[in-house]
Amino acid sequence: MIGINDEFLHYPAAPTALKMAVSVGIGMLVGMERKWSHKEAGIRTFSIVALLGMLSSLIGQDLIITSMIGVFILVIALNTRSLIADESLEITTSAALIVNYLLGVLVGLGHIFTPVAGSIVMTMLLAWKTELNRFAGGLLPSEIRSAILLGLIGFVIYPILPNVYIDPWSLFNPSDAWVSIIAIAGIGFVNYVFLRIFSTSGLYLGAIFGGLVNSSATVAEMSTRVQATGLTSKMTTLCLLTTIAMFARNLLIATLFVPLSLTATLMPLLAMSLVAALFIVRDKVLQSKTQAPSAPLELDSPISLKKVLWFGILFILIQVCGTLLTKFFGSGGILATGIIGGLVSSASTTAAAATMAMHGKISASLAGSVAIISSLASAVVSLPIVWKTIKDKAVVKKLTIELLLVVTVGIAVVVVDRVFQFSELLLRH
Repeated sequence: MIGINDEFLHYPAAPTALKMAVSVGIGMLVGMERKWSHKEAGIRTFSIVALLGMLSSLIGQDLIITSMIGVFILVIALNTRSLIADESLEITTSAALIVNYLLGVLVGLGHIFTPVAGSIVMTMLLAWKTELNRFAGGLLPSEIRSAILLGLIGFVIYPILPNVYIDPWSLFNPSDAWVSIIAIAGIGFVNYVFLRIFSTSGLYLGAIFGGLVNSSATVAEMSTRVQATGLTSKMTTLCLLTTIAMFARNLLIATLFVPLSLTATLMPLLAMSLVAALFIVRDKVLQSKTQAPSAPLELDSPISLKKVLWFGILFILIQVCGTLLTKFFGSGGILATGIIGGLVSSASTTAAAATMAMHGKISASLAGSVAIISSLASAVVSLPIVWKTIKDKAVVKKLTIELLLVVTVGIAVVVVDRVFQFSELLLRH
């Protein structure tokens, strides 16, 4: 005997009508996509199945299971007919019908956001069949491994790490270190995907997305490519674009961990980015309209076991050294760490300083200063890379002058901002 909820007989009309409308709307949304794809199950079938789920949850919990069996019978009948007609199975449509029924059940239980969002996501997955198949077919094994590794470090390893200092001197917190690894690895992976998608747009997009991943590696790759293709005149613009992207990335990292660090980072990084942007505009006006090659940048996938371990070790060393230097030498110690760390990895240095600020070891303002110093060091370290690769002395001289001017403006803004507190006034209002 199926258990029936006696309260069902006394439900008010308005909430029931709303649930009915939402469930039918969900079914129609998914059903329209199936109809456009010329499938047997269309708008009416999906709407009725969603409505069935909603009514089953209203009438009684036992009826949900019974109705689910009915949906499975419908799926079997649908696939049997398809097999007889053209010897194929409707696997995707069958899965969509089952999910559609469960979304209707959620509506009946009083949920709105989850079933509506679920129906939209499911419709997107169904509608993007060609694009998703093309994307999946073009994936490299290294990229698949990188995605798996990102999921491993984010959803498997992180939850089991202790969120306490494991040493008596409060130098190392495994959970904090791993959060920074996840943040940098995630940003790198997302921008690597963007780089793959937009690579045909040329070197300029590659400079931006590559700078978000690793500015030094991008400058090295860019300088080698333009030297080989005879486009050394583009190097100044490419290097400045990479530098602006690196500034934006470090500002984002510092702000995500310590929002108050904006009082120290906003004005200098914004000023340097604006100056670099002005140089880019001027260079684009003066340059000839030679098109950059559309070949993609040959950057390694940003998520690999070697890179994860390297960043983790680097982060720990920077954080431990910064803590010790701060303890013995005050703010001057952590600022020195910012210079040294920025020459290696401004992202890890910024993350390490921000984590220290989160735990009250240094102030948010000092963490912001470390982000600025490490960004400046990362920008300056691009010069030796270009000097070594680019043979055009005029281009090298031009880039050196412009990049040093950008750095000089940053230092000047830091000094002025510390004296007049413009950033704090701006954020306060």
